[in-house]
Amino acid sequence: MEKVKILVVDDEARMRKLVKDFLIKKDYEVIEAADGQEALDVFFDQNDISLVILDVMMPKMDGWEVLKEIRAYSKIPVIMLTAKGDERDELKGFDSGADEYISKPFSPKILVARVDALLRRSNLISEEEKIETGGIIMDKAAHTVTIEGKQIELSFKEFELLTYFMENQGIALSREKILNHVWNYDYFGDARTIDTHVKKLRSKMGDKGDYIKTIWGMGYKFEVS
Repeated sequence: MEKVKILVVDDEARMRKLVKDFLIKKDYEVIEAADGQEALDVFFDQNDISLVILDVMMPKMDGWEVLKEIRAYSKIPVIMLTAKGDERDELKGFDSGADEYISKPFSPKILVARVDALLRRSNLISEEEKIETGGIIMDKAAHTVTIEGKQIELSFKEFELLTYFMENQGIALSREKILNHVWNYDYFGDARTIDTHVKKLRSKMGDKGDYIKTIWGMGYKFEVS
């Protein structure tokens, strides 16, 4: 069985080696790139990359530009790395289509745990399972969502979030529970991560976005009227 291939992009050789060493221990294959342009060259040259770990601050082309190019062609999971701890940068990362956002310095073990979680979720999709409710059809095998016959484009995290909502229809879900299941790790940030994703998801769902009810002071509930 072929190893899962991960692209690690960072202009610091020491950082790339640190991340690579931990990923190799988990039996991942690691491809490296030292700047944004090289990252895109590698990404489009090799069509079997399963996940990208992408630094924000790099020469030639920064991480935001690289992410934008990748997202134009692929929904592959992307983890952003940055030295900045500014909340605005984190929200920008999610708004740009990043699946995870980790500020430096970070624990390599935590990074690997998040890699595992993202890959586990993308690999454990049932080949035949579909969920249909209220005019929404979710095909987990094809990773598509159709509303009233029209397919909508969702990021990896938005798809996982909607999946969790639809699988728990009518159940009140706390933000903590959503974080634990959708992000699949112990999250120490605040609820704005969820709220940002829910806002974008509702917008993309149009009128069906009303199915996602806000439960003030607690979280959300997916309920078809």
